[in-house]
Amino acid sequence: MLKYIAKSSNGLMLQLYVLAMFIYAAPVAGASNQETGSEQSVTSTNRPMRTLQNLILTVGQAEGDLQGDDDKIIQAGIEYLHRLGGGTLKVLPGVYNLRNAVYMHPNITLRGSGEQTVLRKTSSVVTALARDSDWFEYGVQVEESKGFVPGGGIMLRSKTGPGDWQFDVLRATITAVEGDVIFLDRLTEENFWLEKEATAATIFPILTAENVDDVVVEDIVLDGSSDENEHINGNFAGGVFIQHCNRWSFKNVTSRNYNGDGFSFQVCDDIRFLNCKAINNTDLGFHPGSGSQRPVFEKCLSRGNSEGIFFCWSVSDGLAENCVLSENSRYGISIGHRDTDNIIRRCTIERNGQVGVLFRNEANEFRSGSRNRIENCIIRDNGSKEQGVGIDIQGKTRDIAVHNTKFENKSGKNQNIGIRIGRDAERIMLQNNTFENCPVDIQGLPKQ
Repeated sequence: MLKYIAKSSNGLMLQLYVLAMFIYAAPVAGASNQETGSEQSVTSTNRPMRTLQNLILTVGQAEGDLQGDDDKIIQAGIEYLHRLGGGTLKVLPGVYNLRNAVYMHPNITLRGSGEQTVLRKTSSVVTALARDSDWFEYGVQVEESKGFVPGGGIMLRSKTGPGDWQFDVLRATITAVEGDVIFLDRLTEENFWLEKEATAATIFPILTAENVDDVVVEDIVLDGSSDENEHINGNFAGGVFIQHCNRWSFKNVTSRNYNGDGFSFQVCDDIRFLNCKAINNTDLGFHPGSGSQRPVFEKCLSRGNSEGIFFCWSVSDGLAENCVLSENSRYGISIGHRDTDNIIRRCTIERNGQVGVLFRNEANEFRSGSRNRIENCIIRDNGSKEQGVGIDIQGKTRDIAVHNTKFENKSGKNQNIGIRIGRDAERIMLQNNTFENCPVDIQGLPKQ
């Protein structure tokens, strides 16, 4: 260092001052970084202890801070951590039988013990209402109250149209049962009238929240016991059902056997899935719902559902990467109403019942799922029971890019068309794709 010091005294003092500041600053910066991970480094200085350490609470069936085998013990742990501003609930191995949903709170990590931790929905019952209920009541009268218990989950439904999504719905918790009257923890908020075939059922999501941000769910299995439960559309429930929630992270989570959707999130931004599985759910495996922005699916598996990933309305800037969409009864991936600027990359989309990737036929160009990209994928053997299509671009869809993707049809399989382009679709960009054993590689010429 001496050969760089200036000859003047002022220069010398300046150089020494800079050198001293460097020597002083380096260990302080290191101590600051270490402070977040270890109290020992903090106690070696006079720095204040300003890093919050969240509590880790354990729930188990024979051991743990809290002990039990149902939803109440898990919910008790979450509520305790919520009082402290957040923390981690570690659920020890076992099958936990749920008579109500687990309601999440902000800044909570729910962590199981891998496949050994199963949250299982118990059997449902359904009954008709015996008396009209208006939108401002805390109770309903039913034809049969057997199977409804205090603390249990309940869903009220009344028809608004012929579709299974056309219902007025209330999700609530039962506070008391007196004869044929079931009392609720919240007002009915809608009219549930006999003329609209109003019913009450013990249907609920396994994990749920509304208007809750910053949650982590890891290493856990959610089992919906579909053979023992009433069907419910994914706009109202699912193995996971969250609404108006942001910045959730799912890692190593399996949602299986739900009589509806595996994962459904509505109007939720920045929801991320890593190594998650949606298996044998009656409806959609992953359902990024209306208005959800920037969903990410990485290394996920969706198998044995009706559809692998269903992009609902106005889902934008999403990414599905290194995923497997396999053996779903209808589609591997479905994209439609204003679902734009999404990327499907390095995915294997195979053996789905009808179509590998469907771009739905929407009413007009504005509502179409345009500006999406498929690249470096394998799309094979779709069409398990009838003629199949690798990618089907319907309606007035615009600006779809399919690059570096391999279309395969093994002997005896039904993926007879690699890419089908509808007559109203425009600006479909195809580049460096390969086709093996497809009777028709591309049906319909791309319009520019």
